[in-house]
Amino acid sequence: MYDQSKLSELIRFARVDAGSTVIDVYPGDGDWTRLFSDIVGPEGRVYSFVPAEVAHFKNDPVGGMRTLAKEPGRENVEAVSADLVAMPEVTQPADVLWLHLFYHDLHTALMQAGGATAADFNRAVFKRLKPGGSYVIVDHAAAVGAGMNDAQSLHRIEPASVREEVEAAGFVLDAENTILANKDDPHSIKVFDPSIKGETDRFAYRFVKP
Repeated sequence: MYDQSKLSELIRFARVDAGSTVIDVYPGDGDWTRLFSDIVGPEGRVYSFVPAEVAHFKNDPVGGMRTLAKEPGRENVEAVSADLVAMPEVTQPADVLWLHLFYHDLHTALMQAGGATAADFNRAVFKRLKPGGSYVIVDHAAAVGAGMNDAQSLHRIEPASVREEVEAAGFVLDAENTILANKDDPHSIKVFDPSIKGETDRFAYRFVKP
């Protein structure tokens, strides 16, 4: 996770407020789910969505989120899992869909094994968000011109390519935030490399459903 100032800025950027309904896609350890749960409060809802494509991982991501949802004060959290593009079938209309360091995975063999594409997922997001809802994407930046070519090998994606794909689904780019930018990232090494892990150049986009 980030320091408090960056967390606060990203929450503001995502426009998550008390009473919001948020879908946290591929929630990892659940840090963002917990944070959103605290913010939306008893009148809000957080869906911790684990794509079926990764549900078989040894760390049992679905079980982990179900355990999280049973923590005291987490009555507003619901752990759900389905095929990536079936996300609208297991969630309710949302104000915010949050995708943290995951969009590039839509272009990997693992996520596409079932035939789903990034375009399919973006259309599913469009279907699930309320009019005026925010689709927020934070990811590791690839070099200019790389497009989606480094998604599998380096876990990076070019911001311009993300924008092009998401806008093609009907979204409008509402804002960009550079708080996680790092001009010293060479963009040529895997994001897990010790020399850059945790400090990669990252972009943040907020798209809105008209």
